[in-house]
Amino acid sequence: MSGLESYINHTVSIITADGRNFIGTLKGFDQTINIIIDECHERVFSTTAGIEQIVLGLHIIRGDNIAVIGLVDDTVDARLDLANIRGEPLGPVVH
Repeated sequence: MSGLESYINHTVSIITADGRNFIGTLKGFDQTINIIIDECHERVFSTTAGIEQIVLGLHIIRGDNIAVIGLVDDTVDARLDLANIRGEPLGPVVH
């Protein structure tokens, strides 16, 4: 049993090897950790503007492109003022 099973139907944050950040509800995964997330959006960080959220809907991310998966605390996330948060975009993950 994978540790991801407890994340099913919960909000997760996924950081990919190329530094992108996806937020959505984990709906499923397979043995190679290909991920299906629903109500997905990508958060794009900038040092000059707030965090942009790009709505993607149902989205599949290949397992070999995933660097980190973590649970999101929906209560804390809802309180974030994304329009006023600035940050450097993540670079690619180097193994």
